[in-house]
Amino acid sequence: MVDVGKWPIFSLCSEEELQLIRQACVFGNAGNEVLYTTVNDEIFVLGTNSCGCLGLGDVQSTLEPRRLDSLSGKKIACLSYGSGPHIVLATTEGEVFAWGHNAYSQLGNGTTNHGLVPCHISTNLSNKQVIEVACGSYHSLVLTSDGEVFAWGYNNSGQVGSGSTANQPIPRRVTGCLQNKVVVNIACGQMCSMAVVDAGEVCVWGYNGNGQLGLGSSGNQPTPCRIAALQGIRVQRVACGYAHTLVLTDEGQVYAWGANSYGQLGTGNKSNQSYPTPVMVEKDRILEIAACHSAHTSAAKTQGGNVYMWGQCRGQSVTLPHLTRFSCTDDVFACFATPPVTWRLLSVEPDGHLTVAESLKREFDNPDTADMKFLVDGKYIYAHKVLLKIRCEHFRSSLANNEDEIVEMSEFSYPVYRAFLEYLYTDSINLSPEEAIGLLDLATFYRENRLKKLCQQTIKQGICEENAIALLSAAVKYDAQDLEEFCFRFCINHLTVVTQTSGFAEMDHDLLKNFISKASRVGAFKN
Repeated sequence: MVDVGKWPIFSLCSEEELQLIRQACVFGNAGNEVLYTTVNDEIFVLGTNSCGCLGLGDVQSTLEPRRLDSLSGKKIACLSYGSGPHIVLATTEGEVFAWGHNAYSQLGNGTTNHGLVPCHISTNLSNKQVIEVACGSYHSLVLTSDGEVFAWGYNNSGQVGSGSTANQPIPRRVTGCLQNKVVVNIACGQMCSMAVVDAGEVCVWGYNGNGQLGLGSSGNQPTPCRIAALQGIRVQRVACGYAHTLVLTDEGQVYAWGANSYGQLGTGNKSNQSYPTPVMVEKDRILEIAACHSAHTSAAKTQGGNVYMWGQCRGQSVTLPHLTRFSCTDDVFACFATPPVTWRLLSVEPDGHLTVAESLKREFDNPDTADMKFLVDGKYIYAHKVLLKIRCEHFRSSLANNEDEIVEMSEFSYPVYRAFLEYLYTDSINLSPEEAIGLLDLATFYRENRLKKLCQQTIKQGICEENAIALLSAAVKYDAQDLEEFCFRFCINHLTVVTQTSGFAEMDHDLLKNFISKASRVGAFKN
């Protein structure tokens, strides 16, 4: 759980006020400004108020939390900030609001006047639902639900992606190599911009003096350009520091490039890199990367829950990933980044109150409240008929006229069926990758498409050279095309080791024939 008290600015809040916080963002050139939401969906601000960045209608600093009434009734989905600072946020309804420093039109309202109160930014966005926002020093990006990117603000290095270096006063759609592509993630460095498309490619534009675009050069890029060096690597997330870039692949690997004067690339030296370079963070799969355009700090979290940091850490230059005692990457930025800011909008879990979803999670396999039970492999799993019928089409029909309190199940194993029922209560699965294959079979049988996707994600996280062929075989068997493509690419990328495993030696003849044919088509056997 995130402890907001680790950020110095929150020492101005009482213990009672801290208990009410549900979301928070710490920003400013010294980590001296904060915006937070409470359990009552009220928004409060606190701090220096440079250029009116607290949105209160004035430029007076405040040591006491003040309510931001102009956003009353709005729920924040995501938020980012610039160096001025300026603030850009999207609501859960997909609306965009901006305020603060505006000397370079980074608010997107068509002016260069500082915004003392939140302004609804609707030009070219009126029929769009914004799902992600990102700010550089003085420019802004947003991502819409249909995969389009819009940019505005300071453009001295082409960071708006318009093809010129003229500042952009209102939101403008970024095209170039993003035309007809569906973007799934965006990020900004100080004066550069990044976008990840659904096929796993990374497109970059803007300032490149430190090689932070990963193009092998140091020339600025006024329009989006695909990073060719990542060909064959499927990227899921991108994160930008002040002048360096991190990406996370679908195989849980991290690549870094750009400025490295503090060791922020994690390569063991301080030499800049203009091409993507692998970062070695133990052998565990990486699930999360973190960086912030106001800092030279990098962080990552592994599948096993370990948090690593490198780069500028409280004045020290840490050139290799260092294992911390933190449980989340947010703590790295609270305790070691300069300034101590947040790299994303924090979500703080409530201590006592249970939501409806949390209450349902607790009732799974509870014999005290259940009105039916499943007998699987000699063990009981307790459930609630009404919830099963609400959540699953299969149970809606099979339990419609069924008054039995005990239902025997022999088609699936106990761990698999228990995981399926638990998913109906929690929307998540907790299985090993090997057991998830059995759940994939069930999801296919019951036509539970969302569960099928979750199974594929779990299986991907557990892939290794030894089990890659077995997972590929399962993907083919259960018509999991996304998983099949992932496993195939993994096998090609690790072909030498995979072909020496027992799984490859025992491979089904038809599968082997198809594998060799497909591998030859992608050039796997070229000298």
